[in-house]
Parts: sequence; structure tokens; C-alpha cells
Amino acid sequence: MRLAFTKMQGLGNDFVVLDARVIPLSLESSVYARLADRRYGVGCDQILFIEAPTRSHADIRYRVVNADGSSAEHCGNGVRCVAQYLNKRGAVRDQRLQVEVGEGVYEIILTPEGARVEMGVPRFVPAEIPLAVKVEAASYSVEFKGVLWHFGAVAIPNPHAVFEVADVSHAPVEALGTLLQAHPLFPQRVNVGFMQIVSRERLRLRVFERGVGETLACGTGACAAAAVGRLWGRINDSTRVELPGGELIIEWSGAADSTLIMSGPASEVFEGSIEI
Repeated sequence: MRLAFTKMQGLGNDFVVLDARVIPLSLESSVYARLADRRYGVGCDQILFIEAPTRSHADIRYRVVNADGSSAEHCGNGVRCVAQYLNKRGAVRDQRLQVEVGEGVYEIILTPEGARVEMGVPRFVPAEIPLAVKVEAASYSVEFKGVLWHFGAVAIPNPHAVFEVADVSHAPVEALGTLLQAHPLFPQRVNVGFMQIVSRERLRLRVFERGVGETLACGTGACAAAAVGRLWGRINDSTRVELPGGELIIEWSGAADSTLIMSGPASEVFEGSIEI
């Protein structure tokens, strides 16, 4: 069987996009690993499925599979790629798209720079992240190499742990990111962000993504860093987040019921097919 795909990227966070709006796709887990393999497959951080919506007010539904075959709740860079994919193929009306993600439906507005995306309300309640602690707090701690490291935790809707560091260039991204994937604090594993607060309007960030490893950019990771920084009172409502692959703009008022907004670019790389 030959499988048609589109390779896309958002700030270097790259994806294999599969269009399953008409004919549903159900693939073996070994296929995901092959698609994601950068030597024997197409090569990507995640696989994105575009599907027919299950809610009447949504235009499409999309879901995310990590490079190791595990599922993710959302992908900030990926959803912008989905919007650009559909826009190029004439499936977006008036530059607006209602996208079904998990249990919610969020609006995407196409812009000359890329897309402006509703990412939902950040969730800090431990059971909703999930984080295995009994009491909600602004920060938590974990021991690493004999040192107590403090972090903020939030779901957007992927689970994220955000550590503040003096310089992201020297952050233990691989070591601490790998350790926390098996830590009992995180029953569904976790995306681990290392945030350097440059000013109230600018962050630098590196992210270790569960099921992938460090990526050039993580959209929900940028949202998580901004949400935690705002919760701590360290940044303003609008923040520019600098990742190794480029920049995102994150807006969040800090109000308990307010939706977080992410803006950034996305582009198509090439189309192809692969025998599976």
C-alpha cells in the first residue's frame, strides 16, 4: 500500500501530515516509527491526522501521534500546519477555521505571517495536568543530581513542566527531560521546558518533548512557558518566545477563564508517497 503524505514544518518542528477526511486511516504502530525515521522513512517529530469532525460546528478534526507512536493531546506548531495545509487546498473560508482538538473546538485565523490560534485555557489543577501531587501550587520541586529543581506545571492541554534557568544554552535538556519521562510525578509523562526570562516581553526556551526528545520548537511548550511566567508575575500579557527554530508570540491575560493565543508561521515542505 502506498500512503500519500505532505511534509510540513513550523519553526523547524516538522510533521508528516496525513489527510483522512474522506477515507479514515488506521495504521500499525510500526508504521508511525517508520514514517518518523529520518534515515529509512520520511522523517518528522510528529504525525498529524486531518479527519472529518465529530462536532457540527467544527470544520475539521485533527490528532497527533509522536515519533515513538504515542499520542499527544495537541500540537501548537502542528495545528498551524494543518490550517496552512487546508488553506492551500481551498478548504478555509474567510481565513477562519474551527478545529476540533480532543474535547474542544478552537478557532484559527490565517494571517500573512502564518496563523493566530486559540489554544484554550491553561489548566493548573494537578489532577488535570496530570501531576501526582495533592495540593495545587505555583511551583513544585524535583531532585536532580542532588539538587532540588523548582518548576511550574500546566496542561495546554499536553502536560508541561517548566523550569526557569539562567541560560538555556547550558540547561540539562536531555538529561533532565529523559529522567522526568519515568518520574512518578508525571503519570502520563511530560513535556519539559527550560525557560530563560530575558525581559517581561521576551523569553528564550528549549523543550524536551515526550515521545520525541528535544525539538527545534514546541508550540504548546511556548504556551506553557508563557502561562507559567505569567502565573509567577514575571512577564506581561504578550510575550515573544524565542525557540531554536524561531519565534512565537503568546498572549494570555492571566485571568482564570481566559483563552491563551499563539501566533506564528507554518509552511509546506514537499508532497510525496511511501510504501507501507
